[in-house]
Amino acid sequence: MNILSIQSWVAYGHVGNASAVFPLQRLGAEVWAVNTVQFSNHTGYGAWRGQVFGAELIGDLVQGIEERGALPRCDAVLSGYMGDASIGEAILGAVEKVRAANPAAIWCCDPVIGDVGRGVFVRPGIPEFMRDRAVPQASIVTPNQFELEWMTGRQVVSLDDAKAAVRTLQARGPRTVLVTSLEVEDTPADAVDLLAGEDGRFWRVRTPRLPISVNGAGDAMAALFLFHRLRWDDSRLALSAATSSVFGLLRRTAEEGSREILTVAAQEEFVTPSRVFMAQPC
Repeated sequence: MNILSIQSWVAYGHVGNASAVFPLQRLGAEVWAVNTVQFSNHTGYGAWRGQVFGAELIGDLVQGIEERGALPRCDAVLSGYMGDASIGEAILGAVEKVRAANPAAIWCCDPVIGDVGRGVFVRPGIPEFMRDRAVPQASIVTPNQFELEWMTGRQVVSLDDAKAAVRTLQARGPRTVLVTSLEVEDTPADAVDLLAGEDGRFWRVRTPRLPISVNGAGDAMAALFLFHRLRWDDSRLALSAATSSVFGLLRRTAEEGSREILTVAAQEEFVTPSRVFMAQPC
């Protein structure tokens, strides 16, 4: 399995490609990582150093990969946080090149826009790009609840609301939608839900809420969901496997009291999760 991953990079900690690449490699995938930014640490700290890379550099790197004759072997493109809206055009160009070389390749887009409590936290133009340009071209999108509501203009209070919002998103293009960090009226206070929808079917998985607030878990979740979706061609199994691994990763991180997710120390969770959560039709 070969995956072109276009995301941010941090020297310290695990978000973006620093959260997605190692789990994919641990599971046996070959990952061609292209970094959209190079920061000292993730922005959740409130201070960081580094720079956002230009769209021209992103396009140049993808062209170099193309010139090696590798794109026909690319099974998927994975994208996440963009430091600037112009990078989105480079990502669209990369997806176009990959699909031209391998029509069976898919694009998993994690539309990083914001979150409940924080609101929109990306630069101007990025939310609109995600909604209007990326979603219609993507095969899989993995918004959190805030991003789902923002992109569809629908308030999500109930499970039916969530499913209606997913259908709205799917009507714009993506076959598969994974909603993370979902809390609806029947979600217990001590739990968190995830919802996947594909071809008119929906599955929900529920995990205990952990006493932890870290960055990068969504990046790992998108990567693992993509991997297992490619592996089994089954979104229900992909949802179960990815959720189980990320829960194990977060549980281990919470036990250690770490500010950063323990991507390396908890790596066995990617291969053999210590606790399995089965997604149920809903």
